[in-house]
Amino acid sequence: MKRVLIANRGEIACRVIRAAHSLGIEAAAVYSDADEAATHVAAADASLRIGPAQAAASYLDQAAILDAAEKLGADAVHPGYGFLAENAGFARAVAERGLTWVGPEPASIEAMGDKERAKSLAEAAGVPVLKGSRRLAPEDLDDLEAQAEATGYPLLVKASAGGGGIGMRRVDSVEQLRKVVESTQSMAARSFGDGTVYLERYIARARHVEIQVFGLGDGRAFHLFERDCSTQRRFQKIIEESPAPGLPADKVAAMAEAARSLAASQNYRGAGTVEFIVDADSGDFFFLEMNTRIQVEHPVTEMVTGVDLVALQLRLARGEDLAGELGNVSKKGAAIECRLYAENPRKMFLPSPGTLDRFDTPTGEHVRFDTGVRAGDAITPFYDPMIAKLVVWGATRDEAIARALEALKATHVEGIVTNRDFLIAALDHPEFREGRVWTGFVDEHRDRLAPKAA
Repeated sequence: MKRVLIANRGEIACRVIRAAHSLGIEAAAVYSDADEAATHVAAADASLRIGPAQAAASYLDQAAILDAAEKLGADAVHPGYGFLAENAGFARAVAERGLTWVGPEPASIEAMGDKERAKSLAEAAGVPVLKGSRRLAPEDLDDLEAQAEATGYPLLVKASAGGGGIGMRRVDSVEQLRKVVESTQSMAARSFGDGTVYLERYIARARHVEIQVFGLGDGRAFHLFERDCSTQRRFQKIIEESPAPGLPADKVAAMAEAARSLAASQNYRGAGTVEFIVDADSGDFFFLEMNTRIQVEHPVTEMVTGVDLVALQLRLARGEDLAGELGNVSKKGAAIECRLYAENPRKMFLPSPGTLDRFDTPTGEHVRFDTGVRAGDAITPFYDPMIAKLVVWGATRDEAIARALEALKATHVEGIVTNRDFLIAALDHPEFREGRVWTGFVDEHRDRLAPKAA
């Protein structure tokens, strides 16, 4: 592997470029018209325009990306996260061009991308799963009410091809059911090209805990411990941490082994994440989904293990046997990641695009600031409004919280509205400090964390 093309943009493109360079591999970037002067383009060894600002005509244009890989002399493709990262067709097309795909086999992407099928595979591997319905296509809703009754209220309507909190709606009674199902199907068809949904039991007081796994593609798989991603807004993560506060060690160990077993049973290759819903009251855990890519929050694991997960992806793709290294990974201390967004928490977290007139970033021991922008850059409405990820490490969780608060207070952005003060309020909240996190934390404490604008 001499040159890898990153089929992505922004922060994750910069992250892959750093990992590639650390291994002596050149990096090629692609960019849309909106990103011509972007940081990831400047950091790459070569770059090429692939289309206009709209993602559908650039970062989702498979032919344009593959042509760029050929023109730029790349021999491998890393998809990052989002965009085409979990597109099995793209993975196959990369291989058909004679390029190395830095990711799992297309069959694994397909199996885990179909949420109902993934659930069946998890159950077959002995992983606990939530009660739910069969897949429900738009033209196949005759027994909808019966499926819901069997699942039990309250329940979640979830897009079969969804992820990242997109395509997920709560239903509390039969009166809401059909309308919510039909609207979710319409949204799913527009967003994912697949209008099927399924129903799933809703846990009232839930935690979201995930296990980082890494498979070698031959039945050998390893886990790199857990991340707690319970602090969310609109079903999307904003603060992640490891270890998961307050979870009994035996529960975490059982989750980790369940995740590792699932990856091994599928001959999974590369980095992946098995996500679980945990009942905050009973501690019972259930399979949620498996993401067949590097996660946004992967630095949390890197901070507590000292492992470079992106470099491992590249090393596996170029043929290295990582078994000895992965079999000796240990965990030390605590890490917390905060996602800095261009959004207004006081207006229901609406995106706040604009220009970064000022962008002061924190530095210091055990402080990591992953970003793909700099002062003077624009946060456009075309892409996700994440500005950066602040990740810190501490010998204890309290130390990590203190370091994160100090680093956030040293972060200054002018020109756009951000969620910085919201993150500070969340970290400093007594419930968070005591480790009593759950997916409803933000909604429960919204008045204190983000008072509504007058």
